[in-house]
Amino acid sequence: MRLNLSSQMVLNKVSPVFYRPSSAVERSEITRFEKITTDIFPSIEEGAENIADNIAEEIKHKQREGKYCVLGLGSGSSLTPIFKELIRRYEAGELSFKNVIVFNAYEYFPLTAENHNRSINQLKERFLDFVDIEQQNIFTPDGTIAQDTVQEHCRLYEQRIKSFGGLDAIILGIGRMGNIATNEPGSSQTSTSRLILIDSTSREEMKMSFGSQETVPPCSITMGIQTILSAKKIFLTAWGDEKADIIKETVEGKITDSVPASFLQTHNDAHVIIDLPAASRLTRIRHPWLVASCTWTDKLVRSALVWLCQLTGKPILKLTNKDYNENGLSELLALYGSAYNANIKIFNDLQHTITGWPGGKPDADDTHRPERAKPFPKRVIVFSPHPDDDVISMGGTLRRLVQQGHDVHVAYETSGNIAVGDEEVVRFMHFINGFNQLFDNNEDKVIREKYREIKSFLKNKKEGDIDSLDIRTIKGLIRRGEARTASTFNQIPLDHVHFLDLPFYESGKIEKLPMGEADVNIVRELIAHVEPNQIYVAGDLADPHGTHRKCTDAVFAALDLEKQAGAAWLADCKVWMYRGAWAEWEIENIEMCVPMSPEELLAKRYSILKHQSQMESAPFLGNDERLFWQRSEDRNRGTAKLYDDLGLACYEAMEAFVEYKPL
Repeated sequence: MRLNLSSQMVLNKVSPVFYRPSSAVERSEITRFEKITTDIFPSIEEGAENIADNIAEEIKHKQREGKYCVLGLGSGSSLTPIFKELIRRYEAGELSFKNVIVFNAYEYFPLTAENHNRSINQLKERFLDFVDIEQQNIFTPDGTIAQDTVQEHCRLYEQRIKSFGGLDAIILGIGRMGNIATNEPGSSQTSTSRLILIDSTSREEMKMSFGSQETVPPCSITMGIQTILSAKKIFLTAWGDEKADIIKETVEGKITDSVPASFLQTHNDAHVIIDLPAASRLTRIRHPWLVASCTWTDKLVRSALVWLCQLTGKPILKLTNKDYNENGLSELLALYGSAYNANIKIFNDLQHTITGWPGGKPDADDTHRPERAKPFPKRVIVFSPHPDDDVISMGGTLRRLVQQGHDVHVAYETSGNIAVGDEEVVRFMHFINGFNQLFDNNEDKVIREKYREIKSFLKNKKEGDIDSLDIRTIKGLIRRGEARTASTFNQIPLDHVHFLDLPFYESGKIEKLPMGEADVNIVRELIAHVEPNQIYVAGDLADPHGTHRKCTDAVFAALDLEKQAGAAWLADCKVWMYRGAWAEWEIENIEMCVPMSPEELLAKRYSILKHQSQMESAPFLGNDERLFWQRSEDRNRGTAKLYDDLGLACYEAMEAFVEYKPL
C-alpha cells in the first residue's frame, strides 16, 4: 500500500535534469542562482537517506580513528525521517552510536520539573531512546535554571562543545521565518548560545508539540549562529510546499539577519537537503529557462509566458518579440516562429481552463473544455479533510455542481474536533441541561451527570491537557451539525453527507497519528460504493498541521488500490485537486477555473458562516488575522484578477483546480 503518493505530485511536472544533474558542469549551470549547496530529491525518504549516509560515514570515520563523533541536533518534526533512517540502520546492525556525543540545539525556557514538553524529550522520543548512545554523552541546555544563571550556563555549554573539539556536524530544520534552532529574525552572525524570546510565528509552529500556542514557553536557550557556523558540516533540511518560500530566500537571497538561515551561505561545507515541493520556488525548478535550455512542454511554455507578463506588466496578447529576446525566452521565438504565435497559443490554453460547467456541459462540444460532457449527470465525491474545507475551498463549484444536476456526495474525512474551543462545548451543554430542566423536569440522569462531569473537567483543565473522550465526542458532534447545516444550505441531501472519522486524526492532540491502512480502507469503501465520475481532493499540502496531506494521501492510496484491482469505473473518473485557506494554485498550473458572480460569492460566504465554531473562536486561525471566509474571498478574487491582468475575461472571483492523474 503506497501511503505517500502526494509527495510525487510535483515530480510529474519537473524534468529530472533540474534536480539530478549528470555532471559537475551541468550542476554548476542549473544552480547559478544558488549560494548554498542544495540537493533536491523526489521524495522525503530519499532526502533523509542522503543525510543519513553522510552522518553514518562521519560516525564510522571517527570510529576507525578511535575518536568521538560530535553532533548537534535539532528536534523539529522535519528531522524525524532522518532519525527513522538512522534508527533503521542501528537496528539492522549497520551502525553504532557508542562513540557519538550529542548536543541539543535548543531548549525551552522557563521550564518546571513537571514540564514534559521539552526539546530534549522530543529528541529522545524521536531518536536517542532507540539507539545505543551513552546517556552521559547527551548534553542539552537546562530550561529549569534560574534566569540570572542563564548567561553563565550558556558560557559553560559553549565551553563543553569546544572541549570535545567542536561539532563535527549539525542537522537542523528551518522555520517559516528562516529561523535555525531558535535563532529568530534579528539574530546576528556573531551570536553564541543565549536566551532568546520565541516569536509568534515560531510559537505557532511549536503548537504541534504543546497543544496550544499559549502553553509554548516564551523563551528558549539556543545555540547561536556563530556556534552553528563553527560546525565542520551543516545539514539544513525542509520538506513540503510550506517551506518553499523560505528555502528560496535562504538559498538564493541576500545574507541578512532577517533570515538567520541565510548566514549558512558563509559556510564552506553547508548543505541544504530538500524534496521537490520544498524546492518549488527555486529558480531552476520554477523558472528553468533562466538556467538552461528546456524541453518545452505546453505547461512550461504557459509558465514562461505568465512569468513574462508579470515581469513586463503586459497582458499576453501584447507581448512582443523584443520582450521575449530581452528576458531569455528567444528559444520560444524559434519554436513558435513569432511572439504572436506563442501568445495566441497560451491565451487559448488559459481561456480553455475557464468553465461555468465544472461537471461538464451536456450536449456540448467538449474538445476544449476541462471536463467531459458525458456521462451526465455525474456521480461526484468531494473529499473535505475538515468539516468546512469543502465550502472554504470550493463552495462556489460545489453549489454549481448541485444546481447543474449532478449527484454530489461530500465526505468529511476527519471529525475536526481538535479545532473546537471549550466555550462551544460549554454553550451546547448549557442548552442541553436547560432543555432537560424545562421539558423533562430534570429527570434525564445521563444529561445531569454528564453536565456536572464535563463542567468539572473543564474547570480543572490545564493548558495542554488532552480533552476527555466525551468532550472530543461533543466537539465532533458540533462540527457534524455545522457541516450538515452547510450541506443543506447547498442542497446536498443528508444521505449524501458522509462522516468518515479517519482514525489517524483521533490522537486528541494537534500532532496526529500516522495515516495507515485503516484510514485508506475507510476511504476505499466509500469510493468503491459510489463509483464516482469525479473526485475532488485537497491539494493544499502546505496546511500548517499536515492533516490535508494525510487525508489526500488516503484518497490517493485508495485510488491506487482500486487501480491495482482493475476497477472498471476508474476509466471514466477524473480527480481534481483544490486549494483552500492557505494557498492557491499558480496560474500556470491551473487546469480548470470556475468563475463566480458576486451573488455566488456571497452564497459561498454564507456556506462558510454556517460553521460557527470556526469563526472568531477557532483555535487554528494561524498568524493570518483574516477569518476563513475573508481569506477565501480574497484568494478567489485574487485568482480572478490574475486572469484579468493576463487579458482574459474579468470575473468577480474564481476557484481553481489541478487534475491529478493516478500514478
